[in-house]
Amino acid sequence: MNDFVYETVTSTHLNYHQKLAALCHAAEDTLDVLEIPEKFRYYQDHGALCDMNEGHAPYRPRYVMVDFEKFVKNGSKFLKIAPPKTLDQLIWSLEVLYQYIPSITTKPVYLGNLDTLIEPFLDGVSDEEALYQLRYFLGFCNRVIANAYSHANLGPKATRAGRLLLQLEAELQLEVPNFSLKYDPSITPDDFAEQAVLCSLKCGNPAFCNDAIHRNTYTLDYGVSSCYNVLPLRGGAYTLSRLVLPRLAAMATSVEHFMETLLPEACQALGEYMNARIAFLVEKSGFFQSDFLVQEGLVERERFVGMYGVAGLCDCVNRLLADRNLRYGRDAEADDLAARIMAYIEDFVAKFPARYSEIAGGHFLLHAQAGLATDEGVTSGVRIVVGDEPENLLDHFRHSARFHAYFPTGCSDIFPFDHTAERNPAALVDIIKGAFQIGDKYCAFYGADGDMVRITGYLVKRSDLEKYDRGEVVLQDNVINGSSNYKLNRLHARKVRSVE
Repeated sequence: MNDFVYETVTSTHLNYHQKLAALCHAAEDTLDVLEIPEKFRYYQDHGALCDMNEGHAPYRPRYVMVDFEKFVKNGSKFLKIAPPKTLDQLIWSLEVLYQYIPSITTKPVYLGNLDTLIEPFLDGVSDEEALYQLRYFLGFCNRVIANAYSHANLGPKATRAGRLLLQLEAELQLEVPNFSLKYDPSITPDDFAEQAVLCSLKCGNPAFCNDAIHRNTYTLDYGVSSCYNVLPLRGGAYTLSRLVLPRLAAMATSVEHFMETLLPEACQALGEYMNARIAFLVEKSGFFQSDFLVQEGLVERERFVGMYGVAGLCDCVNRLLADRNLRYGRDAEADDLAARIMAYIEDFVAKFPARYSEIAGGHFLLHAQAGLATDEGVTSGVRIVVGDEPENLLDHFRHSARFHAYFPTGCSDIFPFDHTAERNPAALVDIIKGAFQIGDKYCAFYGADGDMVRITGYLVKRSDLEKYDRGEVVLQDNVINGSSNYKLNRLHARKVRSVE
C-alpha cells in the first residue's frame, strides 16, 4: 500500500485529478467491512471472479441515472438552482449538477437524453447561437468531466437539438461525452439515422441502441450509461461484479467438471458477494439516507439493481474445446456450448434472491461486461475474439443476436469500417435495421483510418494513446485504461468492414 501511494504521489504520468482518484481508492481499500464468502475469495484468487476494483467499502452506487427532466422542471434546493428558463441557464445548471453526481469513476456516467433536454430551450434561438453555446457545453464535458465513461443519449425522435449535436460531434471530434442514439426505425427518420451513421464514422459517436427492445427491459424509461449499461432512469446500478469465464475454464478438468461443479459454485459465490456489497451500501454507507439526489427525488433507491457481469465467453469455450480445435463464432458445437453456459447463468440469476432489487423483481440482471484494462485472454462480454470474426458481416450480426438475448442491462459489438461506408450511409442504416430486427441490441462503428478508436465501449484517440505510451501526461482518464487494453486485445487487428 505505501509503495503504491508513494508511486502515485510522485508519478509524472498522471495529472492531479487522476492522482486524487487513485489515492482516494487506496484509502477506501484500507477498510475491511464486507462479509465476503470464502468461495468468492477462492475463485477471486484464481481470477475467475472479479469485483471490478470497486473498492472495499462501497459508499456510492456504481452508476447513477439522474432524472434530469425532473431537475430541469424543479431545479434544486440543495444546489440553490431555480428551474432554467433559457438555453444558457439550462447549460449552466447541468454543468453544476454534473459535479455532484457520484459514480465508480468519480465522474457522472449518465448526462441525460441531451436532445430532449435541450430542445424546449431552442425556441427563438438561431442555429448559429445554439451551436455557439452547445460547442462550449460539449467542451466543458470534454475538458472538465474528461472521462469517456460519461455517456449522453439522443433519440429516438429526430429533433433540431439532436441534429445540432451531431453536427458539432462530427466537427469537434470529441471522445467525451460518449453518445448513444436510441434507434427505432418506426420512430427515427432515415435522414437522421444517416446523419448519425456519418457522424459515427468520423468520430466514433454515436453508437446505436435498439430502442424497441430496451424499452421493454423495465416498466419505466431507461438510459444508456458508461460502457453500454442499460439502466432505469431515476435509479442505476448498485454494483457490477463479474464471472471471468476463461479463468474459470482454466480450473476445469473437463466440460462437465466446468458445468456441474465450477460454474454453479462460482455463480453462487458471486451472488452472495454482490448481496454483501449492496447491503453495506444501502444499510451503512448513508448514501440513500442523506444524499440530496435522493432527498430531492432525482434518484430513488427502489430503482437500483445489481448488475451480474459475464466476461470472456468466447475464450472460455475455446479453452474448453481446445483439444478438438473448435472455436466460438466459427463452429456450431462451440456456439452450442456457449449457449449452454449462458442458459445456466441466466437460469441461476433468474432464481437467485438479490437484496434491495425491487426494480428487477428481487433478482440481479445480466450484463455482458466489456473488460478491464489489465484483461488478457478475456474478450469483452460475449464478443468474438479479434481474428476470428466471420467473413460475412451479416453472419457476425446473426451470431451476436443469439447471445445478446441473454443480457437486459447491456451487450454490444464494435465494427470498424473503411471509406466505403461514408459513401453509402443508407446501406449501413439498412444493415442496422436488419440487425435490430433479429434481436441485436447494440452496435457501434468507427472509421478504421480515423484518429478515434472504440476500446471496450469507450472512445480514445490513437494520438493520445501514443502520447501516453511515450510517458506524457494526458487529459482524458480513459487513455490510461485504453493503452493497455488496446495492446492486450490486439484491437488494431479488428476486422475492417466494407459497404459494397
